Amino acid sequence: MLDVLSGFATIAAVIGVGAIVAHFKVVDLEASVLLNRVAFFVASPALLVTTIAATDVSQVLSANLLATAAGVAVPAIMYAVVGRRVWRRRPGEVVIGSLASSYVNAGNLGIPVAAYALGSASFVAPTLLLQLLVLQPAALALLDSDRSGRRPRVGEVLRRPFTNPLTIGTLVGLLLAVTGWRLPTPVLAPIELIGAMAVPGMLLAYGIALRLGPGLGGDLPAGELALTTGLKLVVQPLVAWAVAAGLLGLQGHALLAVVVCSALPTAQNIFVHATRYDRATTLARDTILLTTTGSVPVILLATYLLGR
Repeated sequence: MLDVLSGFATIAAVIGVGAIVAHFKVVDLEASVLLNRVAFFVASPALLVTTIAATDVSQVLSANLLATAAGVAVPAIMYAVVGRRVWRRRPGEVVIGSLASSYVNAGNLGIPVAAYALGSASFVAPTLLLQLLVLQPAALALLDSDRSGRRPRVGEVLRRPFTNPLTIGTLVGLLLAVTGWRLPTPVLAPIELIGAMAVPGMLLAYGIALRLGPGLGGDLPAGELALTTGLKLVVQPLVAWAVAAGLLGLQGHALLAVVVCSALPTAQNIFVHATRYDRATTLARDTILLTTTGSVPVILLATYLLGR
């Protein structure tokens, strides 16, 4: 289990560096916004190009996809209903809350965890591609619409995701993966170098926001943070397990793969989206913190129960 714990420890260390430089006033809260903007517009699209280009796209069509999709849909819908009806959250805030409840850290954490717990990083591919090709573009389209303050036309809804840098990076990576094309080294090398900024940049920005932003929970309504955390850590892996085992009849290693990938914590880029669109930033920040901590025992327990 040391490799799993090491992955979490590495992430915590980089977040800690961000908090330390903020504490000693090397940077201010604006640095968090700047780092997130660089990650959103520059580094993350570059990372998506190289990550997806190296992924076996056929993995996304496996039987695991249905269970993975169910695990995402149920907690996202549950939050959307409660957030809208109970706390009267605005549409953009509902989107961020739903993402915080269901969008897993399949990249910088999911890949090493899958490699250790499952024996191959390829097991995280269905989750990774489902999120990057379906969930994220749809969420960004809704966030763009919410920020514009008006009901968009059908053409705008269909076109807007393809003007988003993250969606563009995803589609370029998918094109390379499907066709088998390889970028020439003079083109690939700077893309890889810029993409390497994405994860540490997001983590540093997150650490700065933790130190200088509102305290845990901030002004969130009572129970909202507990809801997103519970949906992510408990409901999502349970739903994925129920569909995989009960509906699809998966067993053994295939079943473990679905549950472990669904039990990963909320992805760091949800905080980037929340900051970029100024929607539910405290909810995104704190859900990431609690699920990153809480997912460790959940993943270890799933590995013990289903991996025997």
